[in-house]
Amino acid sequence: MKKILLAGVAMSFGMAMSTAAFADIVIATAGPMTGQYAAFGQQMKAGAEQAVADINAAGGVNGEKLVLEVGDDACDPKQAVAVANQFVGKGVVFVAGHFCSGSSIPASAVYAEEGIIQITPASTNPKFTDERPGPGIFRVCGRDDQQGAVAGKFLATKFKDKNIAIINDKTAYGKGLADETQKYMEEAGKKPTMVESYTAGEKDYTALVSKLKQNNIDVLYVGGYHTEAGLMARQMRDQGMKTLLVSGDALVTDEYWAITGDAGEGTLMTFSPDPRKNEAAAPIVAEFRKKGIEPEGYVMYTYAAIQTYVDAVKAAGSTDYDAVVKALDDGTFNTVLGENMSFNDKGDVTLPGYVFYEWHDGKYDYMK
Repeated sequence: MKKILLAGVAMSFGMAMSTAAFADIVIATAGPMTGQYAAFGQQMKAGAEQAVADINAAGGVNGEKLVLEVGDDACDPKQAVAVANQFVGKGVVFVAGHFCSGSSIPASAVYAEEGIIQITPASTNPKFTDERPGPGIFRVCGRDDQQGAVAGKFLATKFKDKNIAIINDKTAYGKGLADETQKYMEEAGKKPTMVESYTAGEKDYTALVSKLKQNNIDVLYVGGYHTEAGLMARQMRDQGMKTLLVSGDALVTDEYWAITGDAGEGTLMTFSPDPRKNEAAAPIVAEFRKKGIEPEGYVMYTYAAIQTYVDAVKAAGSTDYDAVVKALDDGTFNTVLGENMSFNDKGDVTLPGYVFYEWHDGKYDYMK
């Protein structure tokens, strides 16, 4: 009889624990926590962890605490779908992710089907929102057509008498960005001397660099990630080339300079306005730095994605999918990225777009 009674007590206790756990709001971040783009996954993880810690310390959300799950998609589309399905099984109601557009786009189909809200801090391919599978899909970063417009017009104006090559890594992000940049550059009256694609993940781009040299390329625009761009910058200098490397927001990591060393000096890239310079975000920036974390790149964008979701849940009064989507559609949000942020009918953010940055002495800052 004692055993039965104890089992019953244990069962009741277990149910109580389960109910308490269920009362928590389970959210997630997902990105390349491993692999060659892991620097960006670590940015997202750092931003998400700090946001959850700060929100919970301030009392949580509608009386409930946030619980964070972290998913590793390695920027692989199939792995991203697997991660999305794992989140479904864990009761996740919101995902701040993914990083690569090639991961965010297929994962978004799972989230839309399962009623999970997704706000990506980093996926810039226009298709992510142009072809979104449901209303709960948003982003707090810009789009590649915006980024490409800034880059393309700049290249056509600044280097109108120079030989420009445009290359891409064949990914959704890299090719999409390169195509948009080429389109706007040509609309501004400048045709590229050379257009090529390359394979991501290789260690030796000597053949490509030799071809650039043969074509007297003065400016190389790279639609791709920092790992390959860094190697190209270094290998161009090894061949005695002074070619300027220009790229997009996938160079916003100190790891780029770790690859290039002094060969990265003068590299130009487009990225949204630096949230570290937002005065309202200064206390959070200081908190990161106190922990030895530099909130570069997409750290603050991930933080902002979670801030935005939390404010929408508070406005909705619950985590009900439809109610939170409506709050996101109708609301304006003050985040570490700026004040009065809102979303348009596609789920794209209304914050300012892209500006140029320059790498100098191991750091990037606004181009002078």
